[in-house]
Amino acid sequence: MAKVDLSKPWVREARYWISLGDGRVRCNLCYKRCPIADKGFGACGVRYNYGGKLYTLVYGLLTATALDPIEKKPLTHYRPGSFVYSISTAGCNFMCMFCQNWTLSQSRREEIFGEFFTPTDVVEEAVSLGADGISYTYNEPTIFYEFMYDVAKLAKSKGLFNTMVTNGYMTPEAAEEIAPYMDAATVDFKGNGNKDFYRKYMGVPDPEPIFETLNVLKRKGVFIEITDLVVPKYGDSVEDLRKLVRKIVDVVGPDTPFHLLRFYPHYKMSHVPETPTKTLELLSKVAKEEGLNYVYIGNVPGHPLESTYCPSCGELVIRRYGFYILEWRLSNGNKCPKCGFKLNIVGEYKASNRRRSLFTL
Repeated sequence: MAKVDLSKPWVREARYWISLGDGRVRCNLCYKRCPIADKGFGACGVRYNYGGKLYTLVYGLLTATALDPIEKKPLTHYRPGSFVYSISTAGCNFMCMFCQNWTLSQSRREEIFGEFFTPTDVVEEAVSLGADGISYTYNEPTIFYEFMYDVAKLAKSKGLFNTMVTNGYMTPEAAEEIAPYMDAATVDFKGNGNKDFYRKYMGVPDPEPIFETLNVLKRKGVFIEITDLVVPKYGDSVEDLRKLVRKIVDVVGPDTPFHLLRFYPHYKMSHVPETPTKTLELLSKVAKEEGLNYVYIGNVPGHPLESTYCPSCGELVIRRYGFYILEWRLSNGNKCPKCGFKLNIVGEYKASNRRRSLFTL
């Protein structure tokens, strides 16, 4: 194994760890709470113990940067039509066998790579590109928590908003600290939240802690949307979805936007076929039956359930194709033009944003 060079600018002392004695430490950033021996790594592969002190090896070591429509996260109810500067590093605390970004998320230890950025570099680049906010995404942002925290604070001071796309396995103490600087979060479930699916195909003992993270973020005022990757045969149970949706309604409420995502063959599950549209449509009906007011189907461009309908009268109020808004029919205050119902959408769609969306399309 390659020697870790502690002098590199992307190597910094980590947050959220305690000494266990005898040179060992415990990382308390995610729910795995890894005990790590001296010169050992956490499960994420990017947090390293040297001499009884825990370090992050990816502070500002970015693997991807891009200007994205916010709907790509997906965030369809927060600042619709806006653009976010997206960043990622290597590493992940999950080991999903189907990860579409596995070249980033599963790069760890001696395979860590990237280009070094400071928080100022990121914020200045976002501003220069005309971004409305910054999104911490592509790999699990908990992994680069220290950098995300510093960038998010600076971004807020410059008038940018912050969003993250997360698996929700951040510990409550970490979630409490980042929440004041985080405006919105997409929290990802997989396989309808089935516990055995998480263990067998993701290397995660139990998805239950995700709900504690959701509870913290909701209580702190972070706007939440939820996705669920539906994997044919292995993670597409109707009963599992019912349980998942009931818990979502109970913890974060019936107005939480919920996205059922089509699975595509990737990584170590490239032999599994893509999710049938009929399966997604069946599950969307179940999700509505269990109390969710905004249910979407994702990764199926052109499907009617990419669009938003009024929960009160069923009127089509926002028409979308993929990540782009084609028609905005809500009146001032994000109200249904037919019945006057106020939808759970943060921020009103601006004409300038509409022009940018259509131009990009």
